[in-house]
Amino acid sequence: MKQTLLPPDVAARIVQMAWEDRTPFEAIEYQFGLAEKDVIQLMRRELKRSSFERWRKRVHGRATKHLALRDASVSRFKCSRQRHISANKISKR
Repeated sequence: MKQTLLPPDVAARIVQMAWEDRTPFEAIEYQFGLAEKDVIQLMRRELKRSSFERWRKRVHGRATKHLALRDASVSRFKCSRQRHISANKISKR
């Protein structure tokens, strides 16, 4: 990942999406252009060490974080209560 600094609100949204169990890395890449390795670097930079280690342990090998490993019954990656998000544009309220 290039060392370009993301705006704080974008970095915070990526961190939030990375913590969500049902949001695959592919969705983050689609919306923000960051591959899984870039998300890992961002999380390492943005989180405390213990939080980063907890997150890595949590997502390592988790099937819901990778579309290719997901069960076919999981067809969505966002909570039904989450506002519509499309290509990094949050819909107006």
